[in-house]
Amino acid sequence: MPEFLLLALAAGLGVALIAGPLGCFAVWRRMAYFGDTMAHSALLGVTFGLILEVNLNAAVAVGCLLLALALVALQRSRQLATDTLLGILSHSTLALGLVAISVISPGRINLMGYLFGDILATTGADVITIWLVAAFVMAALIWLWKPLLAITVHEDLARVEGVHVSAVRTALMLLMALVIAIAMKVVGVLLITALLIIPAAAARRLSHTPEQMAVTASAIGASSVIGGLAASFIWDWPAGPAIVLAAAAGFVLSLALSTLRR
Repeated sequence: MPEFLLLALAAGLGVALIAGPLGCFAVWRRMAYFGDTMAHSALLGVTFGLILEVNLNAAVAVGCLLLALALVALQRSRQLATDTLLGILSHSTLALGLVAISVISPGRINLMGYLFGDILATTGADVITIWLVAAFVMAALIWLWKPLLAITVHEDLARVEGVHVSAVRTALMLLMALVIAIAMKVVGVLLITALLIIPAAAARRLSHTPEQMAVTASAIGASSVIGGLAASFIWDWPAGPAIVLAAAAGFVLSLALSTLRR
């Protein structure tokens, strides 16, 4: 197997491992639109990285974290409905990022790679970064698992039980921002949310407990990475979209299995 394919596989599995349980919370809390907004803002991080001449992955991560904090502050002001606010920020940041990149550095970067992923260009440093971030996010999720489940089931009841709802919700948004920042390399800005949501949605129909759903979502995500890379290698498909199509096939299979069970 070519070395570039092994690096791509390692990077994809690292993202799938953490996208599974995090995607479960995105499905439970109906945060898919939040993921889209974070993903679209990643292009602004690329722009700032080019302007400041710093590592682009670090710039994207910082940009996503700052936008997540800004969203938390704007949600507290309650001047606009959350879905309206997310819709405005999502498309505005994507458009601003595209315009800024075309003006500041025309031809300097592979824009299609950022939009649809460039996993086959993954380096050893990228793999190390992805797995370090994945390990940190997984440790944080394990630590926050019970409070996150509590606020997902019923925020008011969780508050009565002593859970710091705002802090836990903010932590979830920041963790999602980190995962989106590292997933951009794998499936691109326009497809990140699919890798978060589709495996979790498929796992929901095959699971009986939250923990089982999280593990199943990670397994489906890992299978999607393997299947997408295989399709890309054999049929010369673009790797990022192929991974998402493999995840979609897994979702269709889960629908069929759940129907057979009933």
